[in-house]
Amino acid sequence: MKIKIVAPGRLKDKWLKEGIEEYTKRLSRFAKLEIIEVEDAPDSIPDSECLKREGERILSHIKPQEKYWVMDLHGERVTSEKLSEYLISDIETGGGSLTIVIGGSRGISPEVRDRASRRICFGDITLTHLMTRLILIEQLYRGFKIARGEKYHK
Repeated sequence: MKIKIVAPGRLKDKWLKEGIEEYTKRLSRFAKLEIIEVEDAPDSIPDSECLKREGERILSHIKPQEKYWVMDLHGERVTSEKLSEYLISDIETGGGSLTIVIGGSRGISPEVRDRASRRICFGDITLTHLMTRLILIEQLYRGFKIARGEKYHK
């Protein structure tokens, strides 16, 4: 199984990198994880242009027929159990792989959002797009553990 995460921006904080490395290692029991970082647009340009540029960069890494999710503030709020159900189902129907897109600091372009097979939200709290990577990878790991009936809720 393969999971690909496509997101704007580069990780800089050591603690965040270490957390992502730890959960990537844990997740490797279940799936190969690939993280594709695309260049984020500069703060100096208008939001609409930013979303357009980042959207084009994101879509350049997604095949037209590829099934993918977007992490979206206006998406479906899911429990860990529901995320697990979607994860397994979509990997099976996606030929053994799933792509997940995280938008940049100003959101995600309508072109990217509208093509997604699922729009997922982790709740009403605001997370940085970089922290969302860590939480997403932890939840993917948890999702596989739930699907296999393994304990993880601590």
